[in-house]
Amino acid sequence: MSNSYDRPRADPNASPCSHTSYDTKEQIEGDVPATGEDATGLEREVWSALYEVEDPEMPISIVDLGLIYGIDLEDGEVTIDMTLTYSGCPAREIILEEVEEAAESVDGVDDAGVRLVWSPDWSIDFVTEQGKEALREFGLSFDD
Repeated sequence: MSNSYDRPRADPNASPCSHTSYDTKEQIEGDVPATGEDATGLEREVWSALYEVEDPEMPISIVDLGLIYGIDLEDGEVTIDMTLTYSGCPAREIILEEVEEAAESVDGVDDAGVRLVWSPDWSIDFVTEQGKEALREFGLSFDD
């Protein structure tokens, strides 16, 4: 094996991907992921709707997958802070659309938006116990 291999270097003049938003640099504070466990009223209904959104590739709720970092509900408008398992997720637009539609399906919610957050990075540790069980049934295993 030759040690003279010159790995490709990043192009300092490269333009960012037009399909990726790079504007969410702030870090979420508090416990992540969020599950809505203590939510009540309208907020609880939004959480219930989010639990119905499944990852397009696996039969698991995005909440149980640990993708939701929090929601902010004010005057009928909800903002959902969430991440993806990785920034290049091919199902990104599908998931974001389904999350907004689920939240807007709740009576009392007039508008919903998603704010993608990349910090902290998603980790398999964010999957809830219920989510791990769903993934085990799907055929994945976890070292506990």
